[in-house]
Amino acid sequence: MELIQNTPDLSAYLAADEVVDHEHPMVRETAARLAEGVADSYAYARSAYEFVRDGIPHSQDAGDPRVTWRASDVLRVRTGICYAKAHALAALLRAEDIPTALCYQRLTRDDGGGHVVHGLVAVRFNGTWHRQDPRGNKPGVDARFSLAGERLAFVPDLKSNELDYPVLYAEPHPAVLAALRAAPDRPRLWKTLPAAL
Repeated sequence: MELIQNTPDLSAYLAADEVVDHEHPMVRETAARLAEGVADSYAYARSAYEFVRDGIPHSQDAGDPRVTWRASDVLRVRTGICYAKAHALAALLRAEDIPTALCYQRLTRDDGGGHVVHGLVAVRFNGTWHRQDPRGNKPGVDARFSLAGERLAFVPDLKSNELDYPVLYAEPHPAVLAALRAAPDRPRLWKTLPAAL
């Protein structure tokens, strides 16, 4: 699949905003700690990825009802669903000048009742985008940081109308952000997650 930037301006994938708030002290402190002792930007990216994947539990897996969406809040509270974890990883990577996009998949809901949009990121190394999924591993999910072939949490099943969206967004998709902002807790968020982009 060819990944398509939603803007040709690469600097947009380094920008800070209200969601990917990499100028926030919490993000800067976390990035500085992760950067200690790493050899290069690739090692830093792997370290940041593993920190978000393993150190910030997916709120559904952990049974945490809190909803986070701003990167600094995800790092402070240490919980979030896939979108929130992608926002946190994007902020940590952009904080170290690694171009990072937000991207999405449409997958079948866990209960089999329709579809849901799943969030992940793409990092740019050596002139190429590489998708990474910081969702968090669990039985049946073994995502890993890789620039040599994707190691995502989920591979869409085309027969089930699942798909990879090829667009790389510089900012969170409006449908995703609206759902996160409107939800008072994760159980209600689960009922309002976008089914498609």
